[in-house]
Amino acid sequence: MREPWSLGGTRMQQQIARTGPGNSSRGNSSSSSSNAAERKHHLYSPRPKREMEFAELIKTPRVDGVVLHRPFLPTVEGTLCLTGHHLILSSRQDNTEELWLLHSNIDAIEKRFVGSLGTIIVKCKDLRIIQLDIPGMEECLNIASSIEALSTLDSVSLMYPFFYRPLFDVIEDGWHLFSPEEAFKDLESMTDEWRLSEVNKDFTVCPSYPSLVTVPKDIDDDTLCKAAAFRHGGRFPVLSYYHKKNGMVMMRAGQPLTGTNGRRCKEDEKLINATLRAGKRGYIIDTRTIAVAQQAKARGGGFEQEANYPQWRRIHKSIERERQRISAFHEFYVQSMVLQESLIKLVEACNDQSNSMDRWLSKLEASNWQSHVKEILTTACLAAQCIDREGASVLVHGTEGTDSTLQVTSLAQIILDPACRTIRGFQALVEREWLQAGHPFQQRCAQSAYSNGKPRSEAPVFLLFLDCVWQILRQFPCSFQFNEHFLITLFEHAYASQFGTFLGNSAAERVKLKLSRKTVSLWSWVNRPQELEHFVNPLYEPNSLVIWPSVAPQSLLLWEGIFLRWNRSTKFLDEAYEEMVHIIEYNKELQNKVNSLRRQLAQLETEDSPLQTP
Repeated sequence: MREPWSLGGTRMQQQIARTGPGNSSRGNSSSSSSNAAERKHHLYSPRPKREMEFAELIKTPRVDGVVLHRPFLPTVEGTLCLTGHHLILSSRQDNTEELWLLHSNIDAIEKRFVGSLGTIIVKCKDLRIIQLDIPGMEECLNIASSIEALSTLDSVSLMYPFFYRPLFDVIEDGWHLFSPEEAFKDLESMTDEWRLSEVNKDFTVCPSYPSLVTVPKDIDDDTLCKAAAFRHGGRFPVLSYYHKKNGMVMMRAGQPLTGTNGRRCKEDEKLINATLRAGKRGYIIDTRTIAVAQQAKARGGGFEQEANYPQWRRIHKSIERERQRISAFHEFYVQSMVLQESLIKLVEACNDQSNSMDRWLSKLEASNWQSHVKEILTTACLAAQCIDREGASVLVHGTEGTDSTLQVTSLAQIILDPACRTIRGFQALVEREWLQAGHPFQQRCAQSAYSNGKPRSEAPVFLLFLDCVWQILRQFPCSFQFNEHFLITLFEHAYASQFGTFLGNSAAERVKLKLSRKTVSLWSWVNRPQELEHFVNPLYEPNSLVIWPSVAPQSLLLWEGIFLRWNRSTKFLDEAYEEMVHIIEYNKELQNKVNSLRRQLAQLETEDSPLQTP
């Protein structure tokens, strides 16, 4: 049974938007009645009393004669309704299904008037733009005012995941699939040099870490507490990845608080040295340029001094290079602003249909988006190379350790570990290296590329990571069990969703919000067999090798599946994809027939051999 949102049209757009939160829907006629029944259930099923709080925000709950314009689709006239969480347009036309759009998916709106006819341009966080023509100026103003209020709710507990009731049976509870205990069991099967610490069980040592962290076995909790006091946000070095091939590890942390006086912490030195094998050296990969790291010392931050960490070589990369230009600002604010502006410029370029070739290429370069992709992939490859080829352990950190650090550690694992290239393994990676590791999704994904609001902590950090994954997937199309559609689904749900997975900024906040009890996990839905089939890559062949992506500019392409999907038709690409799937399936059938004939031939030869014996 489908969830109450899907988008028809081309195959790719259908697949992508079918899982997207609150998208328009118009599938085949055979599914229309069931979809309508589900929507009616969602709209009229009992809700907590809190939903009454939305009533005062909805000035005009219903308007007839509204005309909807969407990319690549015919216009639809129908009745527009506003509920506490959805904008709905229902048409009585045959074979035309409704538009269901989550208010939380709305990034910005624009109002235009021609006489008594009002137009609302709705710009979504998934980068789609739709137009609503509404008869009557007052009705248009009321609808616009209500949408603006409902799409900017501050209270997390009023968001749709707390009201959503799934119509599917939860086979696996996604909230309990990827616990630190389960990950540690896998580690225990490979080594006994690590332990699971409860030092952060009440989230007081490090508010952004989970309650359980993996640390060297010989390091006690008192040492961890002292090391935490020396690291930004209490983010002391913890295990990110264990390389089974040679026993080398990757750690992650926040920057050390050395300050201008060169403060040191022997407990911190002891902690990271405990990860080294006898006679081995390690690498500290700082995602900031040396200039930016030097500036951080003036604000109490800094980097590891060689004299205090003689067994470690420090390497500075340029992921966070932009901060040196505006040193007076708070470091993260500047970095987030740079990333957000990069996304805005890129989307503007992609939406400008009047571009000449020179102008398009100029705008694309000016956005610097591809440069960000290149820098992150380059740093991830460096970390992977240190571990796999140099046989050295690695510590990765930037300033806070919740953004560029996680991009690098996650991508390095995709390069090194074939398990992370499976659907289940990638889910575990997102849980472990993003959700449990304290990436502040609630803050970073509050706005997308269209918002007119004053930027606060918004930044497309997770989208940039997914773009990097797509670049590797494109270069190694047979090495990933999941397809592009899976990555796009994660992007959409990170910004707006019926599921609670990406709510909150840390494990501590999710515990406080009681998300595992009050909301449904995205993984509970994704892992249903009937949904998984949409995310499987038909070209997948398990590859146990390390994969080394090219980071040359010629090898990195614009991710059309995200940035151009609403601007041009994918009809011919869809047809080519369907043909490819057909060829693959036909090839499998032929291979099965060949194997069957070979078995029959071998059996006949066995039966004939006694007759040929003299």
